[in-house]
Amino acid sequence: MQRFAEMGGTEMKVEHYNSIVHRQLSRRKMLQGAASVGALAAMGGLMPKRAAADGHSALRAEILQIPGVGAGSPTDADWQKVGALTLGPTKERVAEGEFEGVELTFMGLNNQNLHNFLFRGFLKPWEAYTGAKINWVDLAQADYNPRLQQAIATGTVDFDIIEMGAPFEGDTAGKGLLDEMPDWVEEQIEADDLVDYLKAPVGTWDGKKYRVTIDGDCHTFSYRTDYFGEGAIGGAEVPKTWQEVNAASKALIGKEDPLTGLPAHGYLDPLKGWGGFGFYFLENRAAAYAKHPSDPAWLFDPDTMKPRVNNPAWVQAIQDVLDLIEAGAYPADQINADPGTTGFQQFLAGTGSMLMWWGDIGSSARTSDTSVVGDVVGFGINPGSDRVYNSQSGAWEDTYNEAPNMAYLGWGVYVTKNVQGDDKKRKAAWSAAAHLGGKDLSLWMSAYPSGFQPYRNSHFQYDEWEAAGYDRAFIEDYLGSNADSYNHPNAAIEPRIPGIFQYYSVAEDELAKGYAGQYGSAQEIGDAIAAAWEKITDQIGRDTQIKLYKASLGM
Repeated sequence: MQRFAEMGGTEMKVEHYNSIVHRQLSRRKMLQGAASVGALAAMGGLMPKRAAADGHSALRAEILQIPGVGAGSPTDADWQKVGALTLGPTKERVAEGEFEGVELTFMGLNNQNLHNFLFRGFLKPWEAYTGAKINWVDLAQADYNPRLQQAIATGTVDFDIIEMGAPFEGDTAGKGLLDEMPDWVEEQIEADDLVDYLKAPVGTWDGKKYRVTIDGDCHTFSYRTDYFGEGAIGGAEVPKTWQEVNAASKALIGKEDPLTGLPAHGYLDPLKGWGGFGFYFLENRAAAYAKHPSDPAWLFDPDTMKPRVNNPAWVQAIQDVLDLIEAGAYPADQINADPGTTGFQQFLAGTGSMLMWWGDIGSSARTSDTSVVGDVVGFGINPGSDRVYNSQSGAWEDTYNEAPNMAYLGWGVYVTKNVQGDDKKRKAAWSAAAHLGGKDLSLWMSAYPSGFQPYRNSHFQYDEWEAAGYDRAFIEDYLGSNADSYNHPNAAIEPRIPGIFQYYSVAEDELAKGYAGQYGSAQEIGDAIAAAWEKITDQIGRDTQIKLYKASLGM
């Protein structure tokens, strides 16, 4: 990926990486006051450098007051209002009524009553202006991967627009199922504003562009500030390593939650599969152990596609979870808790003290009616480890290691080949996608519960968030955790290879068996996953996978 090229790829020295980690300033201190812009600029990467250039547009200020932070969860009426106010770029390129008679089918998610539900609201004013009609296919998270894989396997793509993550680009663009993005769309969405790690090659295949980005994905660390500090039940310091996370989780057994009075709990691992998406949560633990700073690969050996999921690093991550199960550290019936449950029904509702989740849990903490932790939540990057496994030498190294997990590379909106041959329908499909990926609309989606997190440089204008109703310390902490993860020199990058969710789904199946006690050890669980992954690789084609895996890592 691009960031590895910037850091020197596989040639980046361990010493260089370690010096970067140990020289990092406290984000809270660095971001205080007027010095924040300069400090972030000095780090190179994400920074609110556009703030001075862009200023406070009247439009951006207006939409951030819909409904206003602290005014309750947004409704469909709010989504429609935002969609109407951000139609300007569409009106510059589409005449009123231009798409009359066009019908489009849009396939996406209905997660937490968001995603497609928001898109409906945002696109109703677009439909009214353009004359087009959209028919919706709503899928639960756990059903998404099977439905898409069925369409890919059978060649029966029965949708014109799809909400999809970059990991699926190998399965779709690589098989000729997508339509190439017109130049005017790239101009309308202001693609140069994307954070660097979401620029090409993400969203591209064989040099062609396909993706309207609507999300930036990485997992960030959320924790309860009332659990940690002098005299707090979780200890004086917030855990900084996975070793400390597990120790704190065990120490909290039998204590009382300071907010709810219910039993206290430490870290919340989701133990139930989620259509392949649940595997990312084991990845969080594994990344710190397995992602060596001198090696961009951590899931497979790049020269052979031999899985690394059963090496000592991954086995340690699995063992961490087994240890907490055995200790009774999780809430009751955690075996049936998927990632959606851990994030929204547990953590935001006051159960548990630590969580890794996509960064949008931060905006939901302050703006969702289901959240009770908005005043007692802090943020950081993926916990590190006090040792890291070197796959090339086959040995552990006793050195501190951090590796934020760039889980899923964010959602995008893609147009399928079904629109080809009908210029009017094709333009309509891309116009709908461009509206959802608009710069101003994206700010609203980042600031309010949406299922999406910041992904543009312009999203890091702290003053805009403060004017919307967020307090400065909170938003610096929340946005800072995203920026620190996106820009980390040892970020664990998602491979965009065919079948990636086949790998993840079968891993979930084996993990579920292991967590239920059907395997004798963490090593046996890892071996079972590795054996299943080898079969998938052979089915797809090992030589092709090696080539694509290396390309996805910038090697």
